[in-house]
Amino acid sequence: MFVPPQYRPRGRSWTLETVRSNPLAMLVTRGERALPWITHLPVITHPERPPAELPGATLLGHMNAANPHWAAVASGGPGTLVFTGPHGYVSPTVYELPVAAPTWDFVAVHVHGTLRPLDTPEDARRVVRWTVEAYEGTHGTGWDPEGSLDYFDKILPGVRAFEFHVESVDGMYKLSQEQEPETRRRVVRSFAASGRGAHAELSALIDRFGDPGPGAPATGCPAAREAGDGAR
Repeated sequence: MFVPPQYRPRGRSWTLETVRSNPLAMLVTRGERALPWITHLPVITHPERPPAELPGATLLGHMNAANPHWAAVASGGPGTLVFTGPHGYVSPTVYELPVAAPTWDFVAVHVHGTLRPLDTPEDARRVVRWTVEAYEGTHGTGWDPEGSLDYFDKILPGVRAFEFHVESVDGMYKLSQEQEPETRRRVVRSFAASGRGAHAELSALIDRFGDPGPGAPATGCPAAREAGDGAR
């Protein structure tokens, strides 16, 4: 993913936070006839190996065994997980400038690594249980799955699980950094007042990202692809 310097994350914890807050990912692997396999699925960080940052972390996911994509996952090999954070359209009227152009502010994280299938029913059961626990804790209402365990066992033969070992990460945080501080504050206020979807979250993120400090270059934060092998 091409990430201009001003749109790179402030630090490595930002991408980990984005993944945890927006856990529905697109898993992309090599496909047939030059077309990739792409499946939307939930992903969590390994609860027994909690990471401080994404590079080197182990992520866990599961999918329908009937999905033909599983054959590619089951063979292991390279893959990419694409996570999308809050996003929204910015109208030029928000800037209150005589000349302006519209844009779209957004957050995206691409995680590159290696897939390893988890082969046993107990592996799948464990990943599903950990996934439920993670989502009920951060996105749910405290539902207790105890009464549904028999049902889980009935549908488990149709579920396959995998590990994803993270090798590198690209994060793009396009949050109106190219604008002057007062113009960015107008964008923050506009998203906060819109009442649409994730605009409130986007507003808070733009505000939290902040403005470059005194003497900082116009391109903003320092270059920091989260890997050891150079820019993708």
